[in-house]
Amino acid sequence: MTFDRPYWLIGLLAVPLLVLLWRREERRRRAGAARFANLALVPNLIDRAPGRRRLVPLALLLTGLTALVVGMAKPHARISIPRKEATVVLAVDVSRSMGATDVQPTRLAAARLAAGRFLDRIPSTYSVALVGFGSRAFVAVPPTRDRDLVRQGLANLHPSEGTAIGDAVVLAAQLGQRQRAADGTVPPTSVLLISDGARDGGRTTTPQAVTRAKALHVPVSTVLVGTPQGVVNVQLTGGYTEQIQVPPSPTTLKQIASGTGGEYFAVRTSKALSHVYERLATRIGHRIEDRQITDAFAGAAIVLLLAGGALSNFWFRRVFP
Repeated sequence: MTFDRPYWLIGLLAVPLLVLLWRREERRRRAGAARFANLALVPNLIDRAPGRRRLVPLALLLTGLTALVVGMAKPHARISIPRKEATVVLAVDVSRSMGATDVQPTRLAAARLAAGRFLDRIPSTYSVALVGFGSRAFVAVPPTRDRDLVRQGLANLHPSEGTAIGDAVVLAAQLGQRQRAADGTVPPTSVLLISDGARDGGRTTTPQAVTRAKALHVPVSTVLVGTPQGVVNVQLTGGYTEQIQVPPSPTTLKQIASGTGGEYFAVRTSKALSHVYERLATRIGHRIEDRQITDAFAGAAIVLLLAGGALSNFWFRRVFP
């Protein structure tokens, strides 16, 4: 929490001072009563002592004063609020290594399943696009609110060759710039890129892609999928089959996420992949905004002061306990 006028917080020193004054007044009152009455007769004159209940109005009063002073300092808080409109671009690696079965049923199939669950969690007012990338990056589904169309696009993704990650980042970042909100502005765009390796082909290098996405203010979150035990089977001439190890390579994905302001995740199971998408859905569905909350403190102060006065008058027939 920050404050526009922090010097008003000096007023909080009055709260412990008031407590000390109240305690001194209580001691003075008790001493005065003891001089003019026989303490042994007090139980016969008073039905019951208020006990700790008499502290409730005082506590409300002091809390209300504290809220009032804090409100006068004009506090600000960072609040998470839902986004009304946004564009989310799913960029999915369809290179040959995504056919490895170390993440069941395959890396690509797990990515498709998790992406489908992700679509269920983001607001219906969001536009979603799908980009696939192998030896080249291509738009599988342009930005749309039709979730069934995106699911069909996911189902149509099949493994190919190459890993043009740089081209995919640039293409995905540019897709969001074509959207317009109701007021004519460009809604915020986020890219979720899932892959298992480093760049292999394409026209755009990783540093160039990061620079372009950053210039467009598009954060790219990356998900590295796979285990060191991943292998793919390659059919050779003559009917032979070769097993090729395809361990995941995190360097490129970390560079993209850190350079564009996104998040980086590494997952080894389909369940973990689903959890990542759930977290990303929450992150994309809300934005953090700095807001002044003076009204909240002022309202709370009024309620507390009135409650303290009302209880004191109701219980003890006086304004203060």
